[in-house]
Amino acid sequence: MRNIPRNRLPPIKILSLIILMTSINLVSNYAMIGIPNVKFMDLFVFISGYLMGALPGAMVGVLTWLVYGTLNPYGSNLIIFVATCLGESLYGVVGWLSAKFGLGSNLSSLKEVKEKRVWWTNLKFGVIGFFLTFIYDLFTNIVSVVIVGLPPLMAIIQGAPFAIVHEVSNFFFFFFGCSALIAAIKRDLGG
Repeated sequence: MRNIPRNRLPPIKILSLIILMTSINLVSNYAMIGIPNVKFMDLFVFISGYLMGALPGAMVGVLTWLVYGTLNPYGSNLIIFVATCLGESLYGVVGWLSAKFGLGSNLSSLKEVKEKRVWWTNLKFGVIGFFLTFIYDLFTNIVSVVIVGLPPLMAIIQGAPFAIVHEVSNFFFFFFGCSALIAAIKRDLGG
């Protein structure tokens, strides 16, 4: 089964999915707030881009950070806030690119997700999630230390333990979550 063509989804369905995915992000982020750098948000933004396109996917990331970055018990900084919004939108854009280049095009049903041939696709999703998170962490950590006047190398050193947790957890979230969620949402959308 092909990916859902962006032009087949009515605008109201795209708007509904943007709101739904943003809401899921916020609920899961607040539920997992006590676990630093382990969140489902990146996975959901990626899937939003995969199913709806680059702009709707990026919008899910930015809208999530507009709420989560503002109403956060750990506080907020405008420059870091902008960096996280930009960095998160990358997941939506790469999700769209993944669909455009046919990654996961063999995901026509949840039954196929359980078959062995999908494990290779899952590995690709996991690797993409890992490297996207590496780029996101590097970018946001450098922005964070530069605004306090430290050299960028300090971002890499100080942020390494958190980045490793973020990157490894996202590898597993993307590996186990992308195929199943894409197939399930496609089924529910009638695609």
